[in-house]
Amino acid sequence: MLKLENIHKVFNYGKVNVNHALNGVDLSLSEGDFLTIIGSNGAGKSTILNIVAGTYTPEIGRVVVDGKDVTRWPTHKRASFVGRVFQDPLRGTAAEMTIEENLSLAYMRGKRRGLKLGLNKKRRDEFRERLSWLGLGLEDRLEDPVKLLSGGQRQALTLLMATLGEPIILLLDEHTAALDPKTAEQIINITRRIVEKNKLTVLMVTHNMKQALEMGNRTIMMDKGKIILELQGEEREKMTIGELVKKFSEKSGQELTDDRVLLAKE
Repeated sequence: MLKLENIHKVFNYGKVNVNHALNGVDLSLSEGDFLTIIGSNGAGKSTILNIVAGTYTPEIGRVVVDGKDVTRWPTHKRASFVGRVFQDPLRGTAAEMTIEENLSLAYMRGKRRGLKLGLNKKRRDEFRERLSWLGLGLEDRLEDPVKLLSGGQRQALTLLMATLGEPIILLLDEHTAALDPKTAEQIINITRRIVEKNKLTVLMVTHNMKQALEMGNRTIMMDKGKIILELQGEEREKMTIGELVKKFSEKSGQELTDDRVLLAKE
């Protein structure tokens, strides 16, 4: 479904503050794989998502999706098959527009469209049905402005919007990091339901090692633009957080000192 082949991404090339964000990354995901990505700040986690989304273009390497080389495709051309949810709940929605207007924009993402939102009874009924999956009562609030929703409700809506156009790949960029623990757990459960229902291939960046080991079926750890550890199968199932910290030290040759990772162990 997705292949990253020898991906190199360099920022500020030729300058004193040059940053080799990705250094020869090779990664292959089969259809339905759910990959969690963990590592310290500056390890290259979000850069991988930006490469897949088309926000960044690699200096070297190829991005292949479903057998097609999309390395040079811009973000808008990938919008029909790549959905994305960011850390900030405010980023994925238009606050002044209503819930149904936001959903309609998401529905038309990657499609040819005019200025009209294309709202009608059939589409509203579909939106109500999909909102009911969230279990938050939003199906009865279609005409409410999104700015009236809580952070958790907005993030749940963003998740639904990201998958409304039936993408084949979903990118989750620390999508629970800005939420309180109870709301974050709620969004994680909604994520599981949406991914399972839509049979999505997922890349999820997280600083939470517990999430990294419990979500999906594969985990990679990154350091300095490289994948230094990959876990799946029985090894991943038996891996404890303490062992994961120890593995980082063994593979990277240094202690894990990122406070965000260490504080999010539980």
